[in-house]
Amino acid sequence: MIRHIVFFNAINPKDEITIFNGLLLLSKIPHASTFEVGRNLKTDRISKEGPDFVVYAEFVNQTALDAYKSHPLYAESISIVRPLRDMRIAADFLSES
Repeated sequence: MIRHIVFFNAINPKDEITIFNGLLLLSKIPHASTFEVGRNLKTDRISKEGPDFVVYAEFVNQTALDAYKSHPLYAESISIVRPLRDMRIAADFLSES
């Protein structure tokens, strides 16, 4: 299984709803076995200025992840979110569980 985690920050707080809705488009892509998008609670005392949003997804294999990233809704989400975000950090890792 591949776990896919992406963190985002908004440039302007007034755009957070638009970013969130843009990220929610990704939930309509059928290739993830698990998908969540949420607002960071920002409760970590060390990283108080952490990301605004987190996307978490699981894929059965690289083929499923590649299909997710090739889906038209992925491109649509990027076109909405990219101009409004300041930071994006993505990580993919293999999980045995």
